[in-house]
Amino acid sequence: MNTDLKIILLYLFAINIVAFFAFGIDKLKAKRDKWRIPESTLLSMAVLGGSIGALAGMKVWRHKTLHDKFRIGIPVIIALQIAAVVWWIFA
Repeated sequence: MNTDLKIILLYLFAINIVAFFAFGIDKLKAKRDKWRIPESTLLSMAVLGGSIGALAGMKVWRHKTLHDKFRIGIPVIIALQIAAVVWWIFA
């Protein structure tokens, strides 16, 4: 495996872990009526490669599951990212 691919995979692993825990932290803060992580930040993490972690965080923490921009948006982001990877591999 070349170095560039290792860096990309390490980045994707890290951003997904961060996105996953960001949903959990935001859920905890919501329950405690504390300062929240902005929705734009949560969505940005998904767009920047953390979409699987974001979806997992939504499911595990049961957070943002009733908001259409997350309930529909995160799966759309995943689909677009998969399409981009398939295009990149076969183009």
